[in-house]
Amino acid sequence: MTRSQADATDTPRRKYAPRMAPEQRREQLLDAAFEVTGRVGLHNLSMESVAAEAGVGKPVLYTIFDTRTDLVAALLRREHERAIAQVLETMPTDLSELGPAASYTGTVGAFVDAVLENPTRWRLILTSVENAPSEYHGLLKLSRGAVFARAEELARAGIALEPKLEGLDPVLLAHTMMSFAEMLGRLAVSDPETYTRERLSSFAVALAQSVGR
Repeated sequence: MTRSQADATDTPRRKYAPRMAPEQRREQLLDAAFEVTGRVGLHNLSMESVAAEAGVGKPVLYTIFDTRTDLVAALLRREHERAIAQVLETMPTDLSELGPAASYTGTVGAFVDAVLENPTRWRLILTSVENAPSEYHGLLKLSRGAVFARAEELARAGIALEPKLEGLDPVLLAHTMMSFAEMLGRLAVSDPETYTRERLSSFAVALAQSVGR
C-alpha cells in the first residue's frame, strides 16, 4: 500500500446528512430552529446553531433557507399558524350548556394550558419579536382579527343568555376577554413558576364570578 493510500484510509470520512425530500428537510430544520430558540431565544438564533442542532452542514441549511431572515420568517409563520389553530380549538361554539361565565373560564384555562405546554411557541406569539419581518406583523394582525371575530360572537351569545350582562357593549366585552387571556398567557410564559396554571385559572374563575355578581 502506498503512503497516499494509507493516508486516505486513515483520514476520517466526512459525515453527510441523510438525503431527505426538500419539504422534509425544511421541517427538520425548522424543528431544529425551534429547539435552539427555546434554549437561547430568537435573538441568539444563528445559522451555525441550527445546522448543529439538525446534525447537518451549513451548506445543507443554505439550500433551504438563503438567509437567517428567511429562516426566522418561516419559523414565525409556522408557529403562528399552529398557535392560532390552538386558540380556535379552545374557544367554545355553544354557551347554552355551561353558561357564559363557566364557558369563558374554561376557555381561559384551556388557553393557559396550551401556553404552558409550549412556552417557546407562545413566547414568539405573545411577546414582542425583535427584527421580525414586516409581513409577520401583518399576519399577526389579520389572524388576531379572526380570533376577535369569534370572541365577539361569543360575547353577543353570552349577553343574550345572561341577564346580568345585559347592557354591556359586545365589542368592548370581546376586547376585554381577549386582552385578559393574552395577559395571563404573557405571565405564564414570562414566569411560569410564579404564575402557575392553577393561580391563573383560579383568578379567571374568581373574576368571572365577581362580574356575574
